Parts: sequence; C-alpha cells; structure tokens
Amino acid sequence: MNNIKLFIAALLLPLTAAAQTVTSPNGNVSLTFSLTGNGVPTYEMKYKNREVVKPSHLGLELAKDKHASKGLHETSLMDGFTVTSTKTSTFDETWTPVWGQYGKIRNNYNELAVNLTQPSTSRRMTIRFRVYNIGIGLRYEFPQQDSLVYFVIKDEHTQFAMTGDHTAWWLPGDYDTQEQETQESKLSEIRSRFHDAVNWSNSSVAVFSPTGVQTSLQMKTADGLYINIHEAACLDYATMHLNLDDKTMTFESWLTPDATGMKGYMQTPCQTPWRTVAVSDDARDMLGEANSLIYNLNEPCKIKDTSWIHPTKFCGVWWEMIVGKNSWNYTDEFPSIKLGQIDWNKVKPNGRHGANNAEVRKYIDFAAKNGLDEVLVEGWNVGWEDWANHWKEDVFDFVTPYPDFDIKALNDYAHSKGVKLLMHNETSSSTRNYERHLEDALNLMNKYGYDAVKTGYVGDIIPRGDHHYSQAMNNHYQYVVEQAAKHHVMVDAHEATRPTGIGRTWPNYVANESARGGEYEAFGGSYPNHTVILPFTRLQGGPMDYTPGVLETQLKKWSDNTSYVHTTLVGQLALYLVMWGPVQMAADLPENYAKYNDAFQFIKDVAVDWQDSKYIDAEPARYITVARKAKGSDNWFVGGKCDEHGHKVNVKLDFLDAGRTYDCTIYADAKNADYKNNPSAYTITHKKVRRGDVLKMTEAPGGGFAVSLIAK
Repeated sequence: MNNIKLFIAALLLPLTAAAQTVTSPNGNVSLTFSLTGNGVPTYEMKYKNREVVKPSHLGLELAKDKHASKGLHETSLMDGFTVTSTKTSTFDETWTPVWGQYGKIRNNYNELAVNLTQPSTSRRMTIRFRVYNIGIGLRYEFPQQDSLVYFVIKDEHTQFAMTGDHTAWWLPGDYDTQEQETQESKLSEIRSRFHDAVNWSNSSVAVFSPTGVQTSLQMKTADGLYINIHEAACLDYATMHLNLDDKTMTFESWLTPDATGMKGYMQTPCQTPWRTVAVSDDARDMLGEANSLIYNLNEPCKIKDTSWIHPTKFCGVWWEMIVGKNSWNYTDEFPSIKLGQIDWNKVKPNGRHGANNAEVRKYIDFAAKNGLDEVLVEGWNVGWEDWANHWKEDVFDFVTPYPDFDIKALNDYAHSKGVKLLMHNETSSSTRNYERHLEDALNLMNKYGYDAVKTGYVGDIIPRGDHHYSQAMNNHYQYVVEQAAKHHVMVDAHEATRPTGIGRTWPNYVANESARGGEYEAFGGSYPNHTVILPFTRLQGGPMDYTPGVLETQLKKWSDNTSYVHTTLVGQLALYLVMWGPVQMAADLPENYAKYNDAFQFIKDVAVDWQDSKYIDAEPARYITVARKAKGSDNWFVGGKCDEHGHKVNVKLDFLDAGRTYDCTIYADAKNADYKNNPSAYTITHKKVRRGDVLKMTEAPGGGFAVSLIAK
C-alpha cells in the first residue's frame, strides 16, 4: 500500500517541481531553485541580472548505517528528490543588538522553503532560502520522521559555482587554526600557491586538499562584483571549509571531521547552519551589510537581562610575555610536575613571572588613571610550568593562584580604584578538564567580581583528538558561553573556531581571536595589509580581539625582541575603528604609552560600541575608511588604515549633525612616516569643524589616521 502511495505521489509531484525564483526586497538579488537531472536540488543566484552563482547542486552524503532497517540504508541525500510543496514569505523587522556596529539592524528578506521527499527512502528534507538585498542564506532542515531519526554525515555537498577566475583573498584549509597570512590570488592559482601558504608547523592541512580554503572567503570578479561566501549560526555542527574544483571554478562545502573522519552526528528534527553568499558592486557593503546578514540569520537574543553585558576597554599583563620579557610560569624548575604536587615554599621563582602582585598593581593604577575598565592578567594560576606537554589533562584547575598573586587583595585593590580584573583561563585544549572545573572557575569569578573571561585553546584537543573546528569542539565552545551567561560572565575565546553571528543570540560572547592577531607582530610581524583584509573575511561573523594599540612599534627599544610592528604608530590608532568590537585592548606597556602620551589620548577617548557606522571608502587588502558614532553620545570617530602603498582619502563630514560644531582632533602620519623606517612620525591637529567640511587625509605606507569629533 505504501509503495502505491509513493508511486501516485511521484506522478503528481512534477507538476509542482518547476523552477521557482525569489528576489530580494529591492529586486537586486534573485535566487532560482529547481530539480535537475535525477531529482538533484539545484540553485542559482544573480545580482542586478548578472550571474553570481551558476547552477549549483545541494545535498548531503550519509555514512553507511549497518543497523538501518531494510530499504533504508541508502546514503545519498543528493538526488532522487521530488517537490512535495513550496512556500514563499516575506519578513521585515528591526532589532536592537546589545553591541556592534549599529544601534539598529533591519532584518528584511523574502523566503522560499522547498519541501522535498526522496521516494526511494521516504525521507523528507526542506531547503530554506532567504534572499536579502545583500545576498542569500540557505540551509537544510530535517523534520522529525520515522525514516530518518539518527544519522551521521559523511560529507555535505553544497556547491557554489563561480562564473570565472575571480581574485580571492583566502586562507588554506585547516581544521585547527586561522592564524596564518591571507593569500591573494586568482582562483586558478590556489593550487600552485597552497604549499607555500600553509603554516606546516601548526596545521592539519595535510589531510585536507591543495585547493581547500577557509571561510569567510572574499572574492572580486573581473567586472567589479564583490562576493563573500561564509556561514551563519554554526551550532551543533562542524565548521565549513570550501574545496575548489579549479577546472570548473566550483566550490563545495567541506566540513571539519572528528577524530574518526565523520563530519556530523544528527538527530531529527534538526538543521544545518546557514550557507551565505553576499554580493555587491560596492566593497563598502561587504563591511556593513554583509556582516549584518550573518547576524540576521541567527536567532534573537536568548538572554533576558543583558544589562550586565557591557563594552570593555582593557590593558593587561600580556604583551610583556608575548614579546619575551616576562613569563607565564612562576618557576623553571618543574617541567613535569602534576598539579597539586608542588610545595611552593621550596620552589625557586624564576624572577620573570609577569602575574605578580607589584606588576598587576602597576596595571591597575594605569587603568584607573586613564579610564580603562579592566586589567587582563595571564599566567596568574598554577600549572604553566608544563601546561602544553605531559600533564595537559589535569594541569590547570582554574582556581589556584601562584604564591605571588594574591587574588583577593588584588581584586579588592582594583575595585577600590573603580577597575576590574579580567579573568584568563587557558585550557591547553583539554576540554574535558575545563568542563569538569568550569563551574568552580565561574563561581570564583563571581566571588571576586570578574565579569569577563578570556579563554584559550592552544594545542591539540585532549582527550578525543578532535580538531578545533569539529562539531564536538563547537559544542564545547557554545557550552562555555551558555554556562558563563548563567554567571553573568562575558567570554572572549582565543584559538576557538571563527564566529558565525552567534553573538546575536548569546551577546555575552563578546569576541574571538580565531585569526592571526596582533601578537604575531612580536613573532616576525604580519603584512601591512593584514588589517585591511580581516574586516572583509574574519570579521564577517563577529568581532576579533586583535589587541591593537602598540605605540612603541620597534620592540628592540625595550626588549631583546628584534621584531617590529608592521604599521605606523597612527596606524595602530586606526585599528580601534577598522577592527571593530565591543572589547578592545590597549595592548602596550604603560611606560610605552608614557612616551607617546599625546597619541595615547585617542585610545582613551575612542568608544568601542557604536550607534552607527559609515564606510567612506574600502577595497579589500588596500584600504578601509570608516566613521562611527559612539553609542549613547553625539560624538563620532573616524579611522583609516591602508596597506604598504599608502592611501589618500577625502573625508566629507556629511554624517555630522547640521548646525552643530565639533572639536576635531586629527592624528595623522607625518609626511616622512613609514611603517619600516619611520613609524613614530606623526602629527596632531586641533580644529573646529561642522557638517559638510572635508578632511583631506594622507596615509603613509603601512599607516593610517584617526580622528575624534566631539560634539559641542
């Protein structure tokens, strides 16, 4: 009887399987869905009638299930489908983010939901498309059903067929890190450049593909379209990479596997993350509208009272260790001692431990004097003597301080100065250990008034051997965020997977690192264009804790480190605008800020949370200029950053309030400034400005500018 019903349905369904097109609210973006060949789900995308994504296939491949009932062992969810029904709808709302680039975000799209059945298995799947003015989102949904309950994903086969050999800004596919230099090349050149692009000393890429890249992937077509491929709401699922067929210029999704090689474990009802394609003929839209697309595809905020979540500007005991002047560990005598087996009264201190009482008090005084909110202290807790080696599984308990770190006295001192300490929990990627101790760690934070934690995941994952971007690890990061929310603690995760807009749903997830951050300036440096690539790529899904504000760019002036920061001093100021985020570090040492106290004034003044943002000009890897209005005030701040070639831009102040005067302070590269040879050459100019005035700015090679506009 069931077979007869399926046969009749199969006869009727082609009548509803004709191609369907849905367009964006402004009509610029269109998406067409159809079943092609043997019932293969297929979509294509256009922008202003120009092809963006050629017909591309959709589907998943399941792992074989030896326990499946007879007739239900098929592994393909890629073909053999018929359309049971479709539904179109329109949605339009404006929501208020807790923090971000904008005080309000409009979420306006037209939707097409295609309900599919695979007659040979009776399995059902919905593909949902949302079409925005800036691009599209699509995902797979699996309703609860007898024919598909538990399933294991072997591969996801979502395709993105490009129309040509585009220029791309890409990172080589890697299951564990994004801490690499972005490459710029034609798509056809990725294979030849792949080996040189990989950081082989810290990479699992050897098991991937010589044409595999990470998202967010930024591209530019020969005729001037900017295209960005990414994902949104990656929850209970593996992080997506893209594998390129460089003969057809077609990308296909490639999920991060677990230790067994499988890509995901699912139970219906369930859905995948959204796969996104943003497109515009204006690069500035990639920095504002495309970022909002990612957030719009996430669920609304799940935290009822968000009053405890706040923008934070902090300094801390960190850069001195990164550069090599001080250490995280208290002693050098015990390279292989388990936690709890050290008699600290018999230990000889190494004399270089940074997280000591006197040093932390120095930073607390500095923060209080200069209006900074918090002080990060790394290396405060016992276990750093062998944290990355033999005893990773139980080296940290996240509550026991070193003998020279008086946790109560230091927190009392900080609070007496109107400052808080910012907790640091380096897990050494022993996730089971961290989850075992997490409740105690959060209770400790509550006891002493910490309201934010910087987590770290350096090293291989213990005990499973999974990758940093696997489904299990993504679930771990999310677990930490949700547990922290119960304790009113904000999370800044380092070495974790890249964000996918989850900060809308869980706004206590205030930042990630998940890319090559400012610390690498102490390890030989990053290309000068690095920070005018990241906003087009890494920052699409959420802000980055980049650690800007290093004003003494020549590290040899105060340490034995011969590296130098690959920006000018003023270029560092610009990063507070270009590398946006609700938590920002003043990363340099207090004594270095004393050398450049007039320039440090901008770091003290600049806001870190925004009511509005206006991108004035932008080009990937070349330059970005942005004006931002501080939330809760009428003040604006403008920042410009460029690559090694320098840049000139006219900033028309047409975003200011009419009829109002502003005190304008301009921090600019001097005429002879250069990030290599003369990074500390800068000028500071004060003037009065009004709406419509124009600031003519010249940025040095590797430089930038910063402007504060204080309303009177």
